[in-house]
Amino acid sequence: MREHETEFRHRGARIAAIGLGDRNYAKFFREETGITFPLLIDEERQAYRAAGLGSATLLHLLRSDNAVARKRARASGHRQHKLGKNPFQLGGSFVFAPGNRDLYAHVSKTFGDTASVAELLAVIP
Repeated sequence: MREHETEFRHRGARIAAIGLGDRNYAKFFREETGITFPLLIDEERQAYRAAGLGSATLLHLLRSDNAVARKRARASGHRQHKLGKNPFQLGGSFVFAPGNRDLYAHVSKTFGDTASVAELLAVIP
């Protein structure tokens, strides 16, 4: 997302991330990734539960789609950062608009199952 923040800003949107770690983990993550957008901390997983985000199992590590996602990430220069509080917590991507409107929701089914930047940008009016 860091590489595409300008594209979102040009459309009038802002990016924020929510992580499971504590302040120290968030500081480490921010320094390692170079993100400048807000990084919120949800140590108790309240936002994750409210959004209906699930958790993976060890079997998810063996899925072929995860192997493809890992290969794609490595080829793009990404690497695994320090594991957080719950490494099996799955994520999601959401686009919200003023007036309490939900424009887009992608709930990850496994690791590496993320919404594309194109999908996220496409729903921004």
